[in-house]
Amino acid sequence: MSEERKSRSSRPDAPAPVADNGKPTKEPSVNRELVRHRASPHSYLSFVLVGTFFTGLALHLGSDLLAGILFATSWFAVPLFAFYDRFEFDGSTLRRTGLVPKAWSAITASPSAIRLEDIELVETQALRALRRGGDVYYRYRTLIVGEDVRFNVVSGSDSYRQLINSLFSVVPEEILDNRSVELRDYYLDPKEVQTKVRFAKIPSAAVLEPSIRSRASASGTARRHEEPVDPDEIAERAGYLRQLANELRVNGYLVQALEVFRRALRLRPHDGWLLFEFARCLHSYAGAEKSRGLERKAMAALRLAERKAGTDEKLLSRLGESYFQYGDWQRAKRTFERTIDFAGDSYRSVRGMAELALREGKIAHVIHHFASANRMAEIPALRRWTSSEAAYFDRLNSDEDYMDMEISRVNLLDSLERSKKTALRITVLGLPLIICGMIMEASLLANFGWAISGVSLVVWIGIVISRNMFSSRLPIESE
Repeated sequence: MSEERKSRSSRPDAPAPVADNGKPTKEPSVNRELVRHRASPHSYLSFVLVGTFFTGLALHLGSDLLAGILFATSWFAVPLFAFYDRFEFDGSTLRRTGLVPKAWSAITASPSAIRLEDIELVETQALRALRRGGDVYYRYRTLIVGEDVRFNVVSGSDSYRQLINSLFSVVPEEILDNRSVELRDYYLDPKEVQTKVRFAKIPSAAVLEPSIRSRASASGTARRHEEPVDPDEIAERAGYLRQLANELRVNGYLVQALEVFRRALRLRPHDGWLLFEFARCLHSYAGAEKSRGLERKAMAALRLAERKAGTDEKLLSRLGESYFQYGDWQRAKRTFERTIDFAGDSYRSVRGMAELALREGKIAHVIHHFASANRMAEIPALRRWTSSEAAYFDRLNSDEDYMDMEISRVNLLDSLERSKKTALRITVLGLPLIICGMIMEASLLANFGWAISGVSLVVWIGIVISRNMFSSRLPIESE
């Protein structure tokens, strides 16, 4: 059951269309143009740094030819590979192009593309990369999972917005998590959002921020004579303000978003969706400010939205996901159960119950909930994913040897992660010895530093490769 999708107006004076529940709607996308987005250069940058280190080591050992090859590879070939490593979406298939992904796909016999109907899961994380005044620069990381394919798409340019807008508009909503739904509906060009802000006469963050803490949930100090009186005009104005507030929120303009939410709530104080989105915005601002008081206000706003939700199955399931995300496990469980009681076939709530049961270690409950979600899923990709999850946990529950092997694998991954960090620290600690040895012309000290850093870096590379090898689950059919 996918909800009506929200439309965005390119004109700041045009309010978004509003559905019966006051929620802005969005027409289905018909864009079939090829959209490209450059893959994250993080792994390529790591290779450049490693190659540079071994270039210096080769020079130190007197092997100029090897040093030249390593330098040329690290500083010319690798950036070229990174430049051509891109994600492409043509409306039906998401693929990763470039020499390195294709070579890796050929070596591992894994696909380098995923069809739209094979996407099983989409999850987006928001990372606070930079804070300036009341604004937060978010770096989004989107995980797209399909059959034998996992793509990590990281923001960093306008092409990311174009890619996720094109992709998310044609992906069923049941596959998207909360953050992905918000990006689909509200992730606009920041310049366009600021144009709307100037039209709506919203003060700057510097003006608004001093009053945020004192009235994060206040709504009674604005000029009442400017409020519309006609019910249709109120609904239209509230829908426009809600759209603008969410667009500000996902673009990191949290202080201005809170002010616009405040204005919208004065018009529709009992709107459950509006309270829910205001609470998520306030929680994001509380995280940026590291304020426990604002965080408590955000959770109180979530509970108020839950009371106003009534029998809105979509809102309640989204509320349960937010409680789960914020660590309120008991409230999440009660919300999911309430949704299932009167909706019955709420796929998102049943899947949420499975994740809660997994956190509590109740494997039998996990199997039951994934089996129920499998019966409710209307999309073939979701039926395939829930079926595989149920089969995996059933094997864990029934085969002690398989469970022991999986526990050993997970423990090994944790140990490798700790060892990777330790090896990297030791590599960095050897660099001052190298520098001091070169400055003081103390060859023994320099050799000692090269040996420490070189061995540690080789160990680090081995750990990275090992983690990739052991990151996948053991096959269910294995003996």
